[in-house]
Amino acid sequence: MKTDTATHFPDAYLLHQDEDLLVLDKPAGLLCVPGRGPDKSDCLSLRAEQRWPGALVVHRLDQATSGLVLMARNPLAQRALSTAFAERRVHKRYQAMVQGALQTELGVQDGAGWATIDLPIAADWQRRPLRVIDTEHGKPSQTQWRVLSTDANTTRLELAPLTGRTHQLRVHLAALGHPILGDALYGDPATAPRLLLHAMRLALNHPRTGERLQFVSPPDF
Repeated sequence: MKTDTATHFPDAYLLHQDEDLLVLDKPAGLLCVPGRGPDKSDCLSLRAEQRWPGALVVHRLDQATSGLVLMARNPLAQRALSTAFAERRVHKRYQAMVQGALQTELGVQDGAGWATIDLPIAADWQRRPLRVIDTEHGKPSQTQWRVLSTDANTTRLELAPLTGRTHQLRVHLAALGHPILGDALYGDPATAPRLLLHAMRLALNHPRTGERLQFVSPPDF
């Protein structure tokens, strides 16, 4: 029985489509790719492939994270986009709400108010899928952050990952003592009904034409 793509891929998920790429707005709670077991088969990439046969994964967001995801429409575009990600030519921005009033003094700021977390991340093999800060075996990992607003209990941040480690933003902010609200892995899930982390902006060159593209999805929190 074929999936009803009109039901399973709402138009609200689609921000852009052309013959080479898709820009999708993933809701929190939906996997990017299939997980293990039949109960984890539903995912963004499967829904997209049913609507656009041949659509290919380029990168992923955590299941709990919402926001912008790129997919390729053909293998040539997938290779070009994957190379752009590997060479850090795709610029990503996130917003997050974190616990506590994050003090800007925690990081040396540049003229635009950005500070940098530079802490190596490694897999926690005894507690997979968790990651940990590991100065001996961890891979280099850098996240830029700046405060957008704050009160006594929470801080809204803009985040720019310079590397792409699994759970990087969640691990780095927890290491600062300011876990993301609703984080069931590195914080207190009772602080929010979902993980308050959203991929809000993507900027890249089109894989075929080289045209500079930018896409924005405001967070709903």
